[in-house]
Order: sequence, then C-alpha cells, then structure tokens
Amino acid sequence: MSFVQRTPSISSIESAMQLLSRRDHGRYELSQKLLLKGYDECSIEQAIEFCGEHNYLDDLRYARSQIRQAVYKGHGERRIKQELMHKRVDESTIEQALEEEPQDWFELAKKTAAKKFKGQKARDAKEYAKQVRFLQYKGFSFDQISYALEEQAD
Repeated sequence: MSFVQRTPSISSIESAMQLLSRRDHGRYELSQKLLLKGYDECSIEQAIEFCGEHNYLDDLRYARSQIRQAVYKGHGERRIKQELMHKRVDESTIEQALEEEPQDWFELAKKTAAKKFKGQKARDAKEYAKQVRFLQYKGFSFDQISYALEEQAD
C-alpha cells in the first residue's frame, strides 16, 4: 500500500478558516492539520500568517480556552502546562494565559478529590497512595494534594 498525496481542492487559507470556524487552534496544531490535508510548507505558512494578521488565530486565546476546558475536567496547573507545551504553545504565552485565567488550584484539587473519592478518607496507606497518584496524574502539586486529602477527612 502506498501513500498518495492528494492535491487539496481549496486554498490553504480557506481550509484554515474552515478549521478555525469550528474551534480555536494553536499555530502548531493548525499547521499540522494543514500538512495532513496535503498543503506544502509555503502555503501553510501563508495561511498561518493570514489567519494571525486577521485575528482568526491567536495562541493566547487558544491557551485560555484550553485552560478553561482542562479546569472543567479537574486538571491541575502542571498537567495543563504540560499539555500546552506538548501542543507547542510558547511558555510565555502559557504563563500569560494562566494569569488571565486565575484559579485556586488548592480548591480545585479538593473538589477533584471529593468528586473522585466521594469525600471518603483513605482507610490505609495503600489507598492513600492511590489517591495521591490520581491527583498527581491530574496535575496537582504535593502541597495541593496534601491540602485536598487533608480537607477531605474533615
């Protein structure tokens, strides 16, 4: 089976606009999607520049949107940063977005723990370790986890 690259029937700008009309994308994510559609690097760069100039593409807006979605899912700051870095959003943009979308990470950790563990304190060290691992996976710091699990007992 061979890979046949098809020639797109619409311009890279039109394709980018269609993608952005559905939801925000980061620059890197949009360029990867256009690449998969068969556009060459030059036309992808033109589409990215056009969309950026006309404010259709904004990494800060995209990062803020991703943060809101992740917080809704109960994800902590560490996991959110990691996911945005994986999507190649610039670190300074991530920091700015986090400042513009302020959260009480301690209370979010507490709420996430309460939802997952139904307010039940761990019965033994093994269960406590399991709860800690879950909250680490969600992206919370040790201080936030300690706060969440300590408060859960009250």
